[in-house]
Amino acid sequence: MKKYKSKDEFKKRFAEEQSIGDVLKKFKQMKKLSSGFEEIRLKETWEAVMGPAIFQYTQSIQLRRGKLIVKLTSSTLREELSYGKSKIKNNLNEALDQSLIKEVVLV
Repeated sequence: MKKYKSKDEFKKRFAEEQSIGDVLKKFKQMKKLSSGFEEIRLKETWEAVMGPAIFQYTQSIQLRRGKLIVKLTSSTLREELSYGKSKIKNNLNEALDQSLIKEVVLV
């Protein structure tokens, strides 16, 4: 067991109690893991917002510098979705509760 040099050191140590959620958020930020977690959350949100029919034609989803890059296996679906890119962007940002996506690129 660690011995503290003074009562102030002991008080300081236990005055900094934090919830596990706060500690994990700080850990993610320190280790730069948040982008990976955001991408996983984004894939789940894509499936929820776009539905299973469109999700089955989705090959990959990447987020790079605010650009959502979606690789689709159907050229007709890609063409159809290209008309509603701004609506897709708005719906995804709303579902994510943050303005994470600035542009949608369909490949």
